Amino acid sequence: MTNSENKTKPTEVSPEAFIADIAHPVRRADALVLLEMMRRLSGEEPRMWGPSIIGYGQYHYKYDSGREGDSMRTGFSPRKSGQVVYILPGYSNFDLILDRLGKFKMGKSCLYITKLADVDLAVLEELIQAGLDDMARKYPQ
Repeated sequence: MTNSENKTKPTEVSPEAFIADIAHPVRRADALVLLEMMRRLSGEEPRMWGPSIIGYGQYHYKYDSGREGDSMRTGFSPRKSGQVVYILPGYSNFDLILDRLGKFKMGKSCLYITKLADVDLAVLEELIQAGLDDMARKYPQ
């Protein structure tokens, strides 16, 4: 691996087994909801990316800087503080959707959701689909 490649790679660990090991019952239940929601929306089977990210689909990127690699099209990571939902690649403005989502914090291309009960799941689905559509335009399969 060169220094320019993405260090987070798909693994052979089962996402279902990973989720089953989550001690916090709300985090585990929320992860199961996201597991199925993203499977349905993406049409892809989930894979573990590194030790803690559940990803769907894959794309190859190459930046002007020379950095390149492969990454998931969308995914999430159940963490102790809540769910991190990856809406990639993070180039589009989704403010109109986010305004209707509910309680969350935002990173460059991810959402931090303490518990799914804090957000409108239909709006979350709309957001994930918008992210997938954005990926399809930027990185066609």
